[in-house]
Amino acid sequence: MRNYSLLAITMLLFVATGFSQIKKNTIESYKLGEKRDIRIYVPEDYSAEKTYPLIVVLDAEYLFESFVATSKFYSQKDEMPQSIVVGIEQSKTRYDDCFYSDSDGLPDKKGSLFFEFIGMELIPQLEREFNIAKFKAIAGHDTTANFLHYYLFKKEPLFSAYIAMSPTLAPEMEQNITTRLNSVEYKEFYYLSTSAQDDPDNLGRISMLNGNLQSLKNDKVEYYYDNFQDGDHYSIAAYSIPRALNKIFKIYKPISVKEYREQLLSYDGPVYEYLVNKYQSIETLFGFKKPITLNDFMATYSGSKKKEDWESIKGLSEIAKEEYPDTMLGFYLEAEYLEQMGEPKKAMRTYEKAFGMQEIDFLTRDHAMEKIDKIKQDFGW
Repeated sequence: MRNYSLLAITMLLFVATGFSQIKKNTIESYKLGEKRDIRIYVPEDYSAEKTYPLIVVLDAEYLFESFVATSKFYSQKDEMPQSIVVGIEQSKTRYDDCFYSDSDGLPDKKGSLFFEFIGMELIPQLEREFNIAKFKAIAGHDTTANFLHYYLFKKEPLFSAYIAMSPTLAPEMEQNITTRLNSVEYKEFYYLSTSAQDDPDNLGRISMLNGNLQSLKNDKVEYYYDNFQDGDHYSIAAYSIPRALNKIFKIYKPISVKEYREQLLSYDGPVYEYLVNKYQSIETLFGFKKPITLNDFMATYSGSKKKEDWESIKGLSEIAKEEYPDTMLGFYLEAEYLEQMGEPKKAMRTYEKAFGMQEIDFLTRDHAMEKIDKIKQDFGW
């Protein structure tokens, strides 16, 4: 039954990517001295006015479509930014591409050239053709999952996120990865996965690596680990891809009920600062400004009222005037703040300003008029 379920998932992903803006291309690599085939997915509504995170997928033959389908699904639900996905085909070159020295476990021979091909040829070419954000991720499985770690060891890592699915680790990598992640000075995301049915050697070494990483003391690193009960060494990828992207891009997601209850309401400071900090973190991490969604704005508004944090209502009114300038939202919240501060005349005039603007969410002209009428009744005006 599980095999049929996995087949259904695979077919669904294939259908989902069937009409995507996917192109096959060939790059003439001077580093490798050969042509290399790649696959590129660009969002259908790509705009030169925006920037897009880049996801580099090794083993493109069987991983690329799943990454494209998952990234499309999440971005359509605003749970991750629209991203450009590039896959490198390696069916005939995988062993040589990932070759490393037995003495130190570092790329050697063609492996070192392939390392340079990605960093010095492929990514620069993509950056010339597309508006690539500073946030870049790399993903691999088995041998290629080991290879992607070499970029982590650069003084200034090329990637911000690493997705290592059942890596077949080079010598000493359990300790080398841990040492490096403990010392990085930039924000990094690291996802590691295995399963109870994984290759025994992989499972043992991955479990050892996870044990080491559980004791990380570097707050620059976001570490995620999955040990699936189902799935063998190869089908781990089908389970890992949505989990990895879901975890890595969690800060981008709209404020959920869980986040509202556990983080926003317990925030130590004015509630509206939680919203400001969340979006500032998104801009800092991904390199572009995300417009504040109405969902997140209203969640913060609800939290501010629940905590009777009237200064946050004032702060939100200023944010609303910038983010939703043609709507009632900014002036309505300003009027609500003035009411709470005991300034009914100013509040009434501000509600009147809101009345003349576009309705939004629960705010209607009738609602604004009710507020105006109530103030007049209370003060006999």
